[in-house]
Amino acid sequence: MSVSWPIPDWHARRRIALGLLLGVTVAGIFFALLLPYLWRLNQPPVGVGQVAEQDYVATSSLSYESQVLTEDLRENVARSVEPIYTSVDTSIARRQLERLRAALDFITNVRADAYATTEQKLVDLSALQDLSLSTDTEQKILALSDVRWLGLSQEAIAVLEQVMRSMIRADRLTSVQGSLPALVSLSLPEDQAGVVVDLVRPFVAPNSFYDSVQTQTAVDQALAGVKPVVNAFVVGQTIVARGKVIGRADLEALQVFGLAKAEENWREIASAGLLTILASLYILIYVQRTPAIVTDIRRPFVLTAMFLIFLWGARLFVPNHVVVPYLFPTAAFALTVCVLFGSETALFITLPLSILISYQLPRPLELTIYMVLGSFFGVWMLQRAQRFTTFFVAGGVIVLVGLTVVALYRLTDPSIDLPGLLSLGGAVVINGIASVALSLILHFFLAQFLGMISPLQLIELTRPDQPLLQFILRSAPGTYQHSLQVANLAEQAAEQIGADALLTRVGALYHDAGKANNPFYFIENQMPGELNPHDDIDPVASAVKIIQHVSDGLVLANQYRMPRRIRDFISEHHGNLITRYQYVKAVQKAGGDESLVNMEDFRYPGPSPRSKETALLMLADGCEARVRAERPKDELHLRRIIREVIESRLKSGELNATNLTLRQLEMVGDSFYDTLRGLYHPRIAYPDLAKKVEVPSALAATELPAPGSASLAAVPTQPAPAVQDVRPDPRSAEFMQTEEKP
Repeated sequence: MSVSWPIPDWHARRRIALGLLLGVTVAGIFFALLLPYLWRLNQPPVGVGQVAEQDYVATSSLSYESQVLTEDLRENVARSVEPIYTSVDTSIARRQLERLRAALDFITNVRADAYATTEQKLVDLSALQDLSLSTDTEQKILALSDVRWLGLSQEAIAVLEQVMRSMIRADRLTSVQGSLPALVSLSLPEDQAGVVVDLVRPFVAPNSFYDSVQTQTAVDQALAGVKPVVNAFVVGQTIVARGKVIGRADLEALQVFGLAKAEENWREIASAGLLTILASLYILIYVQRTPAIVTDIRRPFVLTAMFLIFLWGARLFVPNHVVVPYLFPTAAFALTVCVLFGSETALFITLPLSILISYQLPRPLELTIYMVLGSFFGVWMLQRAQRFTTFFVAGGVIVLVGLTVVALYRLTDPSIDLPGLLSLGGAVVINGIASVALSLILHFFLAQFLGMISPLQLIELTRPDQPLLQFILRSAPGTYQHSLQVANLAEQAAEQIGADALLTRVGALYHDAGKANNPFYFIENQMPGELNPHDDIDPVASAVKIIQHVSDGLVLANQYRMPRRIRDFISEHHGNLITRYQYVKAVQKAGGDESLVNMEDFRYPGPSPRSKETALLMLADGCEARVRAERPKDELHLRRIIREVIESRLKSGELNATNLTLRQLEMVGDSFYDTLRGLYHPRIAYPDLAKKVEVPSALAATELPAPGSASLAAVPTQPAPAVQDVRPDPRSAEFMQTEEKP
């Protein structure tokens, strides 16, 4: 008999996860508040380099071997030992002399080449590997007589032999090379002496090297005579005086006497527990008032992780410092939360974080107000953060508010001086810059984890020079214009129903990217009068070409590293609709027997829209295509087209996963109507002035303005004559995309 364990449903699992997350948050807050206290239990009350807050007195007479003082003595003795170098290595001098002679012989051969021009000789000299001469020096060498060149060669060998007899260390090589002019014979003219120096300098090399073994042996011998240093105190003697900067030896003495331990204090534990309870209740109240924040478990997870990381970071690095509390970028937390979760969440969560960070620190009220006001003003300035400059403006406001708070509390403090004020002001400026930089980095990576796209990323994707947009524009300009129209439609509708308008617009710009791979299979990219390739292929193959633009779009999106939310627009904008025209054509080809045609061959792969934004794109795409294809003659016809598209998508179940209400769909239809009415309004046919134009009797007495007058365009003209119907072929790909599954 098998036993099956009940599996909790999704809501139960989410409640369990949220409960665990709440437990982690409470524990994280509590231990973060106790962190300085726990640290003091295992560490000296103050560290090296800090000022003693009290007098520490020896409780008994005690002598001990001081490891710190002994180590300092040993280090001084080791540093006093001079480094030992090897003796002069004559083999190096001989090798360098041989290399110099070889170079001189090569130069002599070049000089003796009677068939080479001066330019060719210069080229030959520049080919020397061991010797790199300037052009001026090469010309001087070629200009010398044979006798003079022989003398210079001998002088160069003599100078190198002389200098290599002395000890040359690597750290003194430059100095030795600089002394070469003094070794050249004074009988030579100055320019020829310079040639000798240029010939010798590259061959001067170190011939004595640091001997680590002998040096270490000397150090060991010196250290062997060092005896441990004994430090002694008598009862009542002051070990560290109040106000003294504690050194390593002082800290060692405190540890020996057992004065570096902090006493356990239950009051601190109780105080931390009470503050933890208040902060946890505050957060719980907000979650109950804003349940949308926990619909996706990743959102509270990220928010909790950020909260605890900033809290623990502050509790680790801020205590026992004067300037660091003003450097800590609490505002970065607020700005990041504002971008990811909204300004209300940022304002609400930043307050308890600032209070918890300032707990038991010097000047807690000042620090809390400094962090809260700086973060609040930064969030108010940031809002939706649709431009990079908005972040910098927010950072500037954070700096100004921080400086104001510091001045408010410190100008009346008699213990503060001008250098102290300047150091705090510099910390405030660095804080503002660091907060902006950190929030830019955090929101970029966290948005990817949350499956979100920040407004800044969306703005970057709308730039005309974006590579994928440029590819669409160059390869399929008609599709690019169609995408712009659909983007306008969907964006306006998103504004009306409170959806993400910027995300909707960007997704609409890229939704038909796959058409750029085969642009001429789509009517918007065909020139009038061109043959439609769909007329000459089988309906199934035609449908494959049409449907393929979805998979091609996803391939391009991956190739150009489009965010996942943008790829959703590409895959979902046709949902599971079918290419109706190809299906009907296939049925006709089968003699009207639908059972002989597999409808699945004509269906888009989906999935259906899973968000309001992708649903708006599906509706806008269908409405724009239908309106452009049918060219409605009046407003009633336009409204009927929009209503039919929306109702067909609704009845076919394509909108089931989008949470769109009927009221919102009605608002969407009204928005589409307002936008499309402006896009496809009738246009006036402008008369040709070169031809005789009949002026209606009602305008016969109207005086035309002078050419170029601003009022010329306002003069009513004769209605445009009837024009030939230019609607797209109903068999075209444009019409095909407006159809839905039955």
